[in-house]
Amino acid sequence: MSARQSILALLPQTQCTRCGYPDCESYATAIDDGVAPINQCPPGGEAGIQRLASLLGVPATPLNPENGFEGPRSVVWIDEAWCIGCTLCIEACPVDAIIGTHKRMHTVIEQACTGCELCLPVCPVDCIEIENVSGTATGWEAWSAAQAEDARQRYAARQQRLQSAAPANPAASLPQQKISRVEAALIRAQQRAEQNKND
Repeated sequence: MSARQSILALLPQTQCTRCGYPDCESYATAIDDGVAPINQCPPGGEAGIQRLASLLGVPATPLNPENGFEGPRSVVWIDEAWCIGCTLCIEACPVDAIIGTHKRMHTVIEQACTGCELCLPVCPVDCIEIENVSGTATGWEAWSAAQAEDARQRYAARQQRLQSAAPANPAASLPQQKISRVEAALIRAQQRAEQNKND
């Protein structure tokens, strides 16, 4: 196993981007290249920093608050009464833990959710809620190696699927497609709210 792979194996694979890199593998590569410190992973917490320090033979330093804070493991769930089926959360989820289709209610596969929270900012109707599922346990006390490996495999499978999938409409830019879908979803939500008010 290479040094980069050894580093990657000590990261929790939440793919949350809080470290400042697009995924855990990119952060592992940056650590291996000596351009990123070992204290930028809130999901791994202090235990993760200690593991990396031991592997690399460097001093353990406190978690950088600019990257966030260590906390309990959370998962998200979708309020079906408000979901408008825009699919933006599905696109944002790095481990394919959200399932659903256009104009239909989505749901979260709880055991696959890494708590990355990347789906929260893209939801146009704020129908995604966070739930603490580890109580007071944080970092690696709230997340197992088996869960990390499952998340790594799900992320790799998603990346492979996205790379092999042809764009639905090559002539249109992706940002414009997203904007159009959000606008359509908001119109549907407004119509539904009006209908509920009139009923």
